[in-house]
Amino acid sequence: MAKSTFFKDFKAFITKGNVIDMAVGVVIGGSFSKIVTGLVNYIINPFVGLFIKGSSLSSWKTVISEAVIDAETGAVTTPEVAFLWGTWFQTILDFLITALCIFIVLRIIMKAKNALEAKKKEEEAAKAAEEQAKKDAEAAAAKAKADEEAAALKAKQDQLEACVYNQEKLLSEILDALKNK
Repeated sequence: MAKSTFFKDFKAFITKGNVIDMAVGVVIGGSFSKIVTGLVNYIINPFVGLFIKGSSLSSWKTVISEAVIDAETGAVTTPEVAFLWGTWFQTILDFLITALCIFIVLRIIMKAKNALEAKKKEEEAAKAAEEQAKKDAEAAAAKAKADEEAAALKAKQDQLEACVYNQEKLLSEILDALKNK
């Protein structure tokens, strides 16, 4: 019987760094969303209210059917049905401001990441160039040593040839001397 690995898989998932980063992002995003909503509701909404007839943007609406109020108790028996254009516009403003802020933050992060990657590539290229220069220097040194050894061998060969020539000349002179006797 196969044992379920659900809890093992869940534990592996939850302990990964990416999940923790994501959770931190969600919490910060939620808090940031409250800040943006506050900006729209308490700063932008009253400012826009100066230019429209209502007291604020949230009062901008199109009523489809009026609320029915009980004349005796003053309680609402049937609520108002309306298109809440101002509230919808506030939601759109919330989204656009949040999206703009996220875009700016991500753009900064991506520029920093790209700069780090470019620096890393430059360091790798410099290291590769340094290694290539070292290999070239070693090859040049090996070639110079081989050339030096070849020159020494050639000099020795020339010296041996000169000795052989001198010995042949000496033998020839000895033979000539023996023949003349």
